[in-house]
Amino acid sequence: MASTTGGATSRHGTMPDSELATYEMRRRHRVVVTGVAAITPIGLNVEDYWKNLRAGVSGCDRITQFDPSAYPTRIAGEVKGFKATDFIEPKEARRMSRFEQFAIACTKMVIDNSGLRITEDNCFDVGVVVGSGIGSLTTSERECRVMLDKGGMRINPFFLPMMLPNMGSAQAARLFGLKGPNATVVTACASGGHAIGEAVEVIRRGAAKVMIAGGSEASICELGMAAFCVIKALSQRNDDPQRASRPFDKNRDGFVPAEAAGLLVLESLEHALQRGANILAEVVGYGSSCDAYHVVAPEPEAVGISAAMRMALRDAGLEPKDVDYINAHATSTEIGDLSETVGIKKVFGEYAFKVPISATKSMTGHSIGAAGGIELIAAIMTIRDNVIHPTINLEEPDPECDLDYVPNVCREAKVNVAMSNSFGFGGQNASLIVRRYKPSYA
Repeated sequence: MASTTGGATSRHGTMPDSELATYEMRRRHRVVVTGVAAITPIGLNVEDYWKNLRAGVSGCDRITQFDPSAYPTRIAGEVKGFKATDFIEPKEARRMSRFEQFAIACTKMVIDNSGLRITEDNCFDVGVVVGSGIGSLTTSERECRVMLDKGGMRINPFFLPMMLPNMGSAQAARLFGLKGPNATVVTACASGGHAIGEAVEVIRRGAAKVMIAGGSEASICELGMAAFCVIKALSQRNDDPQRASRPFDKNRDGFVPAEAAGLLVLESLEHALQRGANILAEVVGYGSSCDAYHVVAPEPEAVGISAAMRMALRDAGLEPKDVDYINAHATSTEIGDLSETVGIKKVFGEYAFKVPISATKSMTGHSIGAAGGIELIAAIMTIRDNVIHPTINLEEPDPECDLDYVPNVCREAKVNVAMSNSFGFGGQNASLIVRRYKPSYA
């Protein structure tokens, strides 16, 4: 590489020698996606999920898992028709909370989708990182009721492991023999995005050849609903639930809570090529930051949000104009949608008005720790099919949210590079960039 003013020039631009050396060291293993799996309110597998996203189908409806009539919000994006025993032995399933069941089902589906075989010879090369923003709030609520009604010695003896957020990762590893690096990320609504980003870093540094990563969440219960209602975070469009989640719309009134799971198989490129895997996309950028501002509200000037996006672009060696599509965090809250819009404008400049953006949560609702997983999968499907799913219910755009949010109808567009954003309570931000796989980008 030619030196320029104390640095080096490559396709990544000009960097100081020390920074370039660190950058190249971290990227010594390219990371590709070879499998995807999703369980969502609009589909129990990836193809159904993607078909309904393209069609603009909403999965939001009146809550059935408990009686919500005492609360100002009585709607959610529930996963309907899921049978844990389709994936897990009945005895095992009874000892797991719902978010664990989702994680196990997705693990089985994603391994099958990737064609990966786990053996005694490779089990230590395969790890798991599953994010969950809450863990099993439903189990905690149920067992607290048992304790109060019948006494503490009557609670389920499996309560402790059932409630722990790390059990998504731990149970997946146990049941499928995945003995490599194992961790859980808990960063609220950014958990799934961070889990994928951190799993990418595990492969980059050579600590594993394969990582299963994403998020799982199932926290639709009375306690969860009460917690979000008292802070006035939720939509109250109870009479029109399919139109309640309306990111960037002037008349949005809060998010719709949801449950879901989304996992990916990530591999080093060398390993994927060696086994002849079907490569769906390459993860090329990951950015992580914190607002350091407020417990639940995003920083209004989007300093942290924009920093995460810039980090992801720098990590990918890309310019803003190289991004063909953004899958927005876009929860349908007034301040959240506005701060993300501000952040995109800060990073993308005039190009912000040209890049198409859409909001998966307009159809699925907000699945908290699972959102980053299912939304990155949507971005990968966008690259695969060159179709951008719409932001539904965008009928009267907020004048301050004035970008191209692909309103109401899907759009055909050539997409080679996609960004997916995830932002969580506590100001914890994650941004991921995937691109169409090519052997070389020179």
